[in-house]
Amino acid sequence: MESKELLFDAYSHIRRIVHQAADGLSLEQLAYRPEEGSNSIAWLVWHLTRIQDSHLSPVTQLEEAWLTEGWAEKFGLPGTTSIGYGDGPEQVAAIRPDGELLLGYHDRVSGRVLDYFDTVDAIELDRIVDTSYDPHVKAGVRLVSVISDNLQHAGQARYLRGMIERLGIGE
Repeated sequence: MESKELLFDAYSHIRRIVHQAADGLSLEQLAYRPEEGSNSIAWLVWHLTRIQDSHLSPVTQLEEAWLTEGWAEKFGLPGTTSIGYGDGPEQVAAIRPDGELLLGYHDRVSGRVLDYFDTVDAIELDRIVDTSYDPHVKAGVRLVSVISDNLQHAGQARYLRGMIERLGIGE
């Protein structure tokens, strides 16, 4: 198996888990937070998608879809470049897209990343994509770090959906 096939598979799993977490939920269910300081499914999916979009832009050599395709405006956050790091309860609560918008953004970003794997080989994975760290970050390392981050957040969103279903929230 080639490295690009493993990476494609991992990113496909992220997309599948995101859909398992968010498909068919109401706005109320997507925005549900078990307590004031916790995250919602909407915020978790938005955040992990922003991570893919922003962190992998230098890898895919594409501009962030958030910034260039009007997603910030569609989410009611014009001019916002935030990816969610350090967001407090007010910022989390402000992320309230419907499922179609949320999954539309995720699928757009995920699709761009999955398409990128058609171009990947060992030389591409060794390409330096970030010189702000020592040692410099290679494309392969960045791809794996985003997998780790995204799978954690997708799992959190899936867990939260289970909670919503068990409690009968939004029925």
